[in-house]
Amino acid sequence: MVSGGVSNVSFSFRGNNRVREAIHSVFLYHGIRHGLDMGIVNPSQLEVYDEIPKELLELVEDVVLNRRSDATERLLEFADKNKESAKKENKQDLTWRTESIENRLAHALVKGIIDYIDEDTEEARVKYGRPLHVIEGPLMAGMSIVGDLFGSGKMFLPQVVKSARVMKKAVAYLQPFLEAEKEQSASQGAGKVLLATVKGDVHDIGKNIVGVVLACNNYEIIDLGVMVSADKILETAIAENVDAIGLSGLITPSLDEMIHVAKEMQRRKFNIPLLIGGATTSRVHTAVKIEPHYEHPVVHVLDASRAVTVVSHLLSQDQRADYIATTRAEYEQVRINYTAHQNAKSMLSLTDARANQFRSEFNTDNIKTPKQQGVQVHHEIALNELVPFIDWTPFFQSWELAGKFPAILKDEIVGEQASNLYKDAQQMLQQIVDQKLLQAKAVTGIFPANAEGDDIVVKTPHGEESFITLRQQLQKAVTQPNFALADFIAPSDSNVQDYIGCFAVCTGFGQEDLVKKFEADHDDYSAILVKALADRLAEALAEYMHRKVRTEIWGYATDESLNNDDLIAEKYQGIRPAPGYPACPDHLEKKTIWKLLEVEKNIGVILTDSLAMYPTAAVSGYYFAHPQSKYFGLGKIGEDQLTDYARRRGISRDEAARWLSPVLF
Repeated sequence: MVSGGVSNVSFSFRGNNRVREAIHSVFLYHGIRHGLDMGIVNPSQLEVYDEIPKELLELVEDVVLNRRSDATERLLEFADKNKESAKKENKQDLTWRTESIENRLAHALVKGIIDYIDEDTEEARVKYGRPLHVIEGPLMAGMSIVGDLFGSGKMFLPQVVKSARVMKKAVAYLQPFLEAEKEQSASQGAGKVLLATVKGDVHDIGKNIVGVVLACNNYEIIDLGVMVSADKILETAIAENVDAIGLSGLITPSLDEMIHVAKEMQRRKFNIPLLIGGATTSRVHTAVKIEPHYEHPVVHVLDASRAVTVVSHLLSQDQRADYIATTRAEYEQVRINYTAHQNAKSMLSLTDARANQFRSEFNTDNIKTPKQQGVQVHHEIALNELVPFIDWTPFFQSWELAGKFPAILKDEIVGEQASNLYKDAQQMLQQIVDQKLLQAKAVTGIFPANAEGDDIVVKTPHGEESFITLRQQLQKAVTQPNFALADFIAPSDSNVQDYIGCFAVCTGFGQEDLVKKFEADHDDYSAILVKALADRLAEALAEYMHRKVRTEIWGYATDESLNNDDLIAEKYQGIRPAPGYPACPDHLEKKTIWKLLEVEKNIGVILTDSLAMYPTAAVSGYYFAHPQSKYFGLGKIGEDQLTDYARRRGISRDEAARWLSPVLF
């Protein structure tokens, strides 16, 4: 991928912001079309591409695109003539204030100007008669302009965030008037949406947030919960006469289940929109793997903030046709780009990838005999011991607040919301800890092991088990190896005894009852807060147990002294990769972990048919101790590795393809 420091392009024009902003926007506009993936730029020094004066646009594009030999001289001449205006550019241009109320609201949204939003919103409310008409009319029209500019690369994410702030302030102003009309609007209803986490999957925080956001916008929500079969989803949709179906999932097998639901909707002749969401989903997967199986609208919903816009467009008589046509055209282009991108990648054969494996020395200097071997069960772990290990940044991400903790608490845009959320989380966490509302349990095991090819053979008192690892096959730079996790374990022909560990931890015991209590009291906010905190505690328990393994149980790092920031930055020796994640996307490995550790018997965590862990606030994985072990992404694998994997696993090639579909080339 390609990134660039965009401000460097205009550095010689420092002090002349008018020219600099035009250069930035022109460079980004054309750069994105030629492969630029990320641009680093001050968001306050960007102009909307379409609003760059024609003369300046021509001069800048002549330079950026090298269209004529005197391009530099012409731009320098223009910049010199406009020095005075550049000095005065901080003076506000208020000519837009003389335009119609619709144009003023659109201008404020595009430019991110909040200074006049209350008075303009009030003027629009008086003109349109109802607050809802203001939202559905000029405000949504303005946001559509923002969306179009963003989608075409003429406006960029920092500007869109500022536009969203203007929109939120306008809606906040209208809120008291909306409340006054609540009974009337509630009786009308905006539409009925069915939400479900698909069969085999138990994660629903994101789905719950989407449901709350849609409900706040007057949609009736039917939430079927988790692990819902395709039959139940579709039968309920028919019985309730819903207007749209939303599917959610976290683990990669859920992607195949979503494809199955789409096929069933086609077979049963459904004609309502299908919405796709969840951590492992993407616009690319939706366009390439799901949409082709259902002739009616299939739309990927990136996050809860987009859900209202997507659903309102899909259910609107006026906007539906154009929105569907636009989305289908976008997804067709996604498929074209995907195919071209895949064809452009260079793949090694599995034989060549194995010949280029990572190689290391294995000896008594880097292999430590564990102090305690075998399985150990850890009950009654005090929650207050886990709190210092919490990584708060993902907590805010689960609420769609972007930023790194603790800086996010002072963020200009989301700082206030983040601070309020953090305060509520601290109060809820203290209640959970003091009243022991959740219980934490863990089971770990360390066993003798050696690598045989890409397999890791584990020796137990009951015989041998094998962890099957997958190897990178994409062509790497000359000095870069093609990794597999087995590379971090001494091979069996080295005559060196090595070791591997594995674990399963859970802090979700008690979560379901606590969530039901809040939901019965119509307190969705607290219910979601509990789930998010339980997940954070589970990750904290994984961190807590890993340190215990490194310093005590295995004991290869007895003198380790790291603070929580160091732990979050993974500055310790060793790794703990998890099945389903980039280095080992094969969820079937969980079955081996469950067998070795007797997880269900020892701590009561079960695996669903799709190998999701239940209770949901759970983490499992391996322990590798080698000093050179590192995390990596597997990327795509070829047909030869799929066939070899099926043989090693002892399953059919079709079943292997089902489990590994997200990484198949």
